[in-house]
Amino acid sequence: MSFNPLAEKGIPLDQQLRNWSELNVQPYIKDQVDPYTRTRVITMNGIETEGIFFSHQFARHTADPDLRRQLAMLRRVEQQQQKVVNWLTPGNESTLEVTIGYEQVAVDLTAFLARHEPDPYIKQAFEFGLLEDFDHLYRYANLLEMTEGKKAEEVTGRLTEIMPGRPTVAEHRHPYDDVRRPSDRTKADPVSLLHVLTLVASEQQTMNFYMNVGNRPMNPLARGLYLEIAQIEEQHVTHYESLLDPNASWLEQEVLHQYNECYLYYSFMQQESDRRIKQIWELHLNMEIEHLRIACDLLRQYENRDPEEFLPQSLPETMRFEENKDYIRQVLADQVNLTTQDTEFVPVEQLPEDARYFQYQKTVNAGGVPSEQVIEEHRSQMGGDYRMTTEGAHPLAGANR
Repeated sequence: MSFNPLAEKGIPLDQQLRNWSELNVQPYIKDQVDPYTRTRVITMNGIETEGIFFSHQFARHTADPDLRRQLAMLRRVEQQQQKVVNWLTPGNESTLEVTIGYEQVAVDLTAFLARHEPDPYIKQAFEFGLLEDFDHLYRYANLLEMTEGKKAEEVTGRLTEIMPGRPTVAEHRHPYDDVRRPSDRTKADPVSLLHVLTLVASEQQTMNFYMNVGNRPMNPLARGLYLEIAQIEEQHVTHYESLLDPNASWLEQEVLHQYNECYLYYSFMQQESDRRIKQIWELHLNMEIEHLRIACDLLRQYENRDPEEFLPQSLPETMRFEENKDYIRQVLADQVNLTTQDTEFVPVEQLPEDARYFQYQKTVNAGGVPSEQVIEEHRSQMGGDYRMTTEGAHPLAGANR
């Protein structure tokens, strides 16, 4: 049965404020939680954070006092929602364990959206980023075992394979080559707009997380790995945000943010196995339905536009965290050698010798590369690298050493 948040009645905004004890929720138990419950928590933390950051930027670009007050009220409630979601992560999960969860999000969220993306160019952009996050999971997994004696599969379950992707060392590109062609919101399938916004939020949250926690380890190699991969996450935010239509108005974007939050809370409510956390998704969905209604009213008031012009008539197929092993293996076999030149995806061997890619590589990779050193050190200490494969050998023969 289709669900249309525009036709639903949410919780009135003046009833949405909560007290501190309501916000200071009990975290999940890290050794008992479903890995995909963890990924849903990480995802919605990123979605709420993006909505808050966007609202602050919107407020800085309008002089209308009534609009600024309305944004402030919506933003305050969404700050409360973000605290509830983020506070579900327990304090006894180490930074590296949380990092493994972040990379599992990046792999399985991106894979699901790529599989269901109708626009060929956007799909290619998703698959390109997928192989890079897949490799980050492998690098951090080796660091986790080497420094904490813990196998990453204790965090991910056996839901997501762990093995080399597009090598992180090869992912460093000149900034000009991370800018994609923007979509045209007037012609795009609405689901594409939601997909892109979801990945912008997810990658931005990962970037923010690594920017803030990357200096916490004592181990110099761990600090180096966070430093290197944090730079790739900045590239990924550029990569995905450049797919957005820059001609959308601030209010149009606000409506889309609120609709996307409805879409994801509804999706995760349908899938959630933890009854207590499912109730949080349901509560937040009913809040977001009201946020969407208010944003739509603001669009009508200030721009005399009907949001039904660009929003789906009902929510698209629910976004699900599920295994993507065969799909990822196929993308890996077909696209591991791709890089980018301007807005296009090209095999690295087709670049001219003087391409800026090689000059950038030469600059940033001079003096050693932490993502390579992590694997070398793991092999030196433990006789080999750490992998978790359930579907057989790596699809690329040369990667099986």
